[in-house]
Parts: sequence; structure tokens; C-alpha cells
Amino acid sequence: MDRPRIEKAYLQLMTPTVGSTPPPTGGGGGLGSVQFPFNPKEFTLKKDANWKSEPAKGSTEAPTPEFTGTGPGKVTLEVFLDGTGDPGGTITAEIDTLLSTVKPLAQTVDQNKPSPPMVMFGWGSQVILTGFVKNVSIKYTMFKPDGTPLRAVAKVTLEEIPQTPGRQNPTSGGLAARRTHRLIEGDSLASVAHREYGRPGLWRAIAEANDIDDPLHLTPGRNLLIPPVEDVLPHRSV
Repeated sequence: MDRPRIEKAYLQLMTPTVGSTPPPTGGGGGLGSVQFPFNPKEFTLKKDANWKSEPAKGSTEAPTPEFTGTGPGKVTLEVFLDGTGDPGGTITAEIDTLLSTVKPLAQTVDQNKPSPPMVMFGWGSQVILTGFVKNVSIKYTMFKPDGTPLRAVAKVTLEEIPQTPGRQNPTSGGLAARRTHRLIEGDSLASVAHREYGRPGLWRAIAEANDIDDPLHLTPGRNLLIPPVEDVLPHRSV
């Protein structure tokens, strides 16, 4: 009997959005990613409910709390990086990518709207959270004789960014009836769904529209048909 394939966790960097504006064409997965060589043994997902209570002067009873909204989700995880399997191996590139998540992108600085990339934390075909990195901590644990790091543990904290509806047709005010997206290196169906609909969890609609059986093996240069929003809405429960 064949063993089930072990799916890998990853962090995908994406072009940041501004308000309700989706990433520009060609964005999504083109900013690099960190593929976890070893899946995390655990991660913490936290979400808060915000309540407010105003005690009345002289009252002997506790005030009735008022719900004021749901706070953003937060994920904390550790990434174990190991470059010892390759004689010329190093983890410098992965660490540079992780540290870039807290630095503004050059194109956003040029537009006078400095912003680090958005980051999607996923595992296989599952999107856990899409947001921004609040902090990165690197603990180096092994080095080459020349000081090049070979092993490290990175602790990453992400905070959710609320998702907004996708791009609008400038003439009708609604989503375009037909769209296509040309895959580039590093694209995933989840990152394409985020760019087009503002909801990475809607990747299944794109997979079904393009007869994709394995969402983890995409060919750069392929044109994907992007279903219209009315066909995607039933997938919102994803």
C-alpha cells in the first residue's frame, strides 16, 4: 500500500493590499516563499472577542457587557531550518526571506505607501491565515567553521488582515464575468484566489474550473480561467 504523501507547511509572500484594492496583476505568489523542510510540531491560533462594560455610578450590580467586535486572528509558530543535508547548504536565503516580511517593499516606498508584504501561512492545500508578520525571531543553533549558519529556529507571529471583495469591472462596477491569470513561479491557487477574490480559501473554485486535481503542482506560464463571482459565492463556506 502506498503511503500518503506528507504535505508541507509554507509561508507565501504576497503583494500588499491597500484598503480594498487587490494586489496588482502578476502579484500574489511572486514575492518568494519559505517552504518548511520540517512541518511544525504545533502552532497557536488565537482570536479574541472584544467586549465593553461601563459601570454605572453607585450601582451595586455588575454592568451588562456590550460586544464591540471580533479581533483579528493571530498565529504563532516555529520554523526549524536545516541546511546540513547538502554539503554546500546554508539557510541564509530562507532567513533573509523571513526577515524581509517586516521590511517595506521597494515598490510601496516609491508609491509613498510603505508596507511590508502580506504573508499567507498554509499547510498543503489548507490556508491557515493571511495577514502580516508582527515579529520574527531567529535563534541560530549550528554553524560552519566560517560562521555560516547551518541550523536555526525561527519564531514567527502573524496577525490576520480582513479579506475584502475582489477586483471590480470599471464599467459595470461588478466583478468581470471572465478573467484569466497566467501562473508565475511561486504562485499557488490560494494566492491567486486571494488576488482575484480577496479570499484565499476560495481556491477550490479555481481548481474545479480548470480541472486541477493536484493544487500543489502548478506549471508556471499556464493560463487559469477565473470563474465569475456568482459561481464562486457557494464556496464561501470554505
